Amino acid sequence: MASLISATLLTLLFIISNANANAHPKHGFTVELIHRDSPKSPLYNPAETHAQRLRNAIKRSLTNVAPLRFNPPSPDSAQAAVTSNKGEYLMNISLGTPPFPILAIADTGSDLIWTQCTPCKNCYHQKAPLFAPKKSSTFKKLPCSSRQCRSLEDFSCPSNDSTCSYTIEYGDKSYTKGDVAIETVTLGESSPVSFENVIIGCGTDNVGIFNELDSGIIGLGGGHVSLVSQLGYGKFSYCLVPLTSETDLTSTINFGAKGVVSGDGVVSTPLVKKDPDTYYYLTLEAISVGTKKLQFHGSIFGTEEGNMIIDSGTTLILLPSGFYAELESVVSSLIEAEREKDPKGALSLCYNVRSNIKVPDITIHFKGADVKLDKVNTFVAISEDLYCFAFASYEPLPIYGNLAQMNFLVGYDTVAGTVSFKMSDCAKM
Repeated sequence: MASLISATLLTLLFIISNANANAHPKHGFTVELIHRDSPKSPLYNPAETHAQRLRNAIKRSLTNVAPLRFNPPSPDSAQAAVTSNKGEYLMNISLGTPPFPILAIADTGSDLIWTQCTPCKNCYHQKAPLFAPKKSSTFKKLPCSSRQCRSLEDFSCPSNDSTCSYTIEYGDKSYTKGDVAIETVTLGESSPVSFENVIIGCGTDNVGIFNELDSGIIGLGGGHVSLVSQLGYGKFSYCLVPLTSETDLTSTINFGAKGVVSGDGVVSTPLVKKDPDTYYYLTLEAISVGTKKLQFHGSIFGTEEGNMIIDSGTTLILLPSGFYAELESVVSSLIEAEREKDPKGALSLCYNVRSNIKVPDITIHFKGADVKLDKVNTFVAISEDLYCFAFASYEPLPIYGNLAQMNFLVGYDTVAGTVSFKMSDCAKM
């Protein structure tokens, strides 16, 4: 399953179906993010080393991003536990009344929230029980005549009297089909907060390489039916703990006033609106290595605004091959050590760990925001012997992945239209 799976929704404006504004915590809420390799994760393998876990994450990212993640567009204070899986983050939330817990992919590259439901005609194997709508007193299917139904691109309606149905197909031919409904969503265990009338998909025909440990997808994208949009806060932020952490410390994602990034050292760049509106687009202008500044080129969007997607599920920074080759050449010219080949072929620029290389300063120049990366963001140990550059080539759309975001508080303000970065010690957040 690819991180941050894409699901294109129309950019139609409509009024969100009253996601219980009265229940909103006034100052927002915080969601816990647990990396898949944390001891808190059901996917934790204590026999693996940090290097093995990181190599596996890179392999998943490079293997899955192309076929699943993107069909690139043409140039014309509640708490929930989240666990990463194959580069995705999974979120524990509850649906219905009484609350029924589910574990699903928290995907900033999708919008619709969907889970597997009974009775299921054709579902992938799932270890946990499936959501049973008949057992919830707050579950309500939406009719085809509803405004919410017609805001979806992938809906089907034999008549206005019929139940609104959805179909979402992913790049690897995986798909989910089912009914569109409204339901109560509850976040948090110790201090749960409920949000009523949230639009969800109740999937009864779901096929693909989904994981048996997750129950669907929680869309956190920019579209109108994502959880982010339906909660109505307009702001969220996260701080990702480095993968090398020896503890079970968790990362966090914050909504509302708690999602504001402020103070000394904050830099902000415009959040560019483009189709599909699911993705969060930034403008990459250049990358500096030491004193040498490389002007960006090579994307299908070229140098126009919104030429890069920021993605907390992809592991590496992915760049068009021509620009990546130029960047790699400059980086390697500043490192006084003999290069070594990655036997797995995942990363191109590697050195022996014993070389004790001096990593050059690397700065990402977004429009209006210069983000200076630390060595934890730019080079990673992928084995006991190899230390490699955490960038790779990928066509055609650049992606700003999570290694570059670790130990930064990254804030999204969809009202002001900005993404902000503040270097932070995420383990202490």
